[in-house]
Amino acid sequence: MATLPIFNTDVKPLALLQTAWTSILNVWLRNPHSQSITLQGVSLKVGSNAVNHLLGRKLTGWAIIRQRGPAAIYDAQDLNVNPELTLSLVSSAAVSVDIEVW
Repeated sequence: MATLPIFNTDVKPLALLQTAWTSILNVWLRNPHSQSITLQGVSLKVGSNAVNHLLGRKLTGWAIIRQRGPAAIYDAQDLNVNPELTLSLVSSAAVSVDIEVW
């Protein structure tokens, strides 16, 4: 996770400002949702689906934020051989979804 760097300085007001800023901003930067991506219009077929999550790293979570039809959807991420690249989802029906990944 990203954090705000603190630069060494002899200027006391600047040092105090940096400390104040980092105490506020680092909480936000450490939140996984602050670095999430929304994948829109992902078409899932019945059965197993490999969805490219575009994060460039192993994802830590996901959520369906819009579902355009009835389907039960769950992940098979524990068996995914490419977790740095894909999200492995299983769907009970063909459906289009929007997925937030982080």
